[in-house]
Amino acid sequence: RRSQGRAFCVGSRAAVGLVHRDRCTLRNSAMSNLNRELVFLVMQYLREEKYGKALHMLEEESKQHFDVGHFEQLIIDGEFLSADGYLSGFTKVEENRYSMKMFFELRKQKYLEALDRGDKMAGLDILIKELKIFQSISPEIFGEMTQLLTLPNIRENDKLSNYADPPTARALMLQEMRKLIEANPALKDKLVFPHLPSSRLRALINQSLNWQHSRCSNPGAIPEIKTLFTDHTCHNGSQWLGSNAVP
Repeated sequence: RRSQGRAFCVGSRAAVGLVHRDRCTLRNSAMSNLNRELVFLVMQYLREEKYGKALHMLEEESKQHFDVGHFEQLIIDGEFLSADGYLSGFTKVEENRYSMKMFFELRKQKYLEALDRGDKMAGLDILIKELKIFQSISPEIFGEMTQLLTLPNIRENDKLSNYADPPTARALMLQEMRKLIEANPALKDKLVFPHLPSSRLRALINQSLNWQHSRCSNPGAIPEIKTLFTDHTCHNGSQWLGSNAVP
């Protein structure tokens, strides 16, 4: 049975309300929640289709889900710039002490690895551009890190005498990082991806196509779906679309 000119809608600005004569009455709380769920549906689609880069960019820009596994893999691979950038999508150095510690650990490890491979120019660049922000917070630690530039081997520093190699150091840092992630209030509600039926976005699109087909004045026996950009229409026959209508 056709509705009386009303239906729920998701607006272009995350708007949800009642549609009457093609106009939505916005309801802010519901609109925000549905927009958030729509983002998760797109994330699930990107994950299932293996669009990894697009997925992690959406995670950052929407700030809805912090993928711990992805973040940890960046650290394991020594991709500290990417790890720093990903974390920056969710929190800032000065937001809280947990965030500050996370950024510090990332940049410190990046600094130590540069010095350990003998690249003091890169180390100096990291010290000035990435670690100097912590100088006012902990002058003593910053001073100690500066002194490392003068050593031929960072293991000559008593605190680094047991420093093994980059993979081992990264693994040890990850143990601390996991604790910081769990304790960080900026991340606490972003760590768990909601449980969704597989291919939920596809299922919703198929439901919409079935509904559109049911409203055709002369439903075709074998409806042809050639585009999702416009509503489906047909002219003869009658048949519901199967669950696999969307390729």
